[in-house]
Amino acid sequence: MVDVSFSSSPKPQDDDPATANWEAWFDGQNHPQGRDLRQAIEMLFFAYRDFTSDPDQVLATVGYGRAHHRVLHFVGRNPDITVQDLLKILNITKQSLARVLGAMVRDGYVAQTPGARDRRLRHLSLTESGQALEAACSDPQQERVARAFRRAGPEAVEGYRRVLSELIDQESRDTILAQIRK
Repeated sequence: MVDVSFSSSPKPQDDDPATANWEAWFDGQNHPQGRDLRQAIEMLFFAYRDFTSDPDQVLATVGYGRAHHRVLHFVGRNPDITVQDLLKILNITKQSLARVLGAMVRDGYVAQTPGARDRRLRHLSLTESGQALEAACSDPQQERVARAFRRAGPEAVEGYRRVLSELIDQESRDTILAQIRK
């Protein structure tokens, strides 16, 4: 797995000549750089499309979709996660998770066990079949990201990490980045 680390890089200062016109550069759709923003957004859409294409094909063989992939990923990354904690990470309703999780438990990809201290809590982990399915989904993604990182180089990778972290809502950014770092 690719190691993800985030450094706390200083933000550009308004009095820094290299960044003095930074905000103006992004100002408005009619400004020439507005085109750059639109292109960056489109690149994000196309990158996501291609990034998810390999897992989509794997999951289609068992009748699953992207919601199942997210459950596989986060349960695999957080063994014994509670249903409540998974709901927080995925930011979806109980009903949405129940539909996806029910199928995955029934099909033998996810195991569900009651909590040792609080039997009302349900802890989730991947079964051997679930681990194999998760690896079949994540391995091509890791290869794709590793290849892109190698080609882009360390400075670009750090910039990519900074941009993605800034795209996360500020209220939850620290919590999410701490979750990713573990």
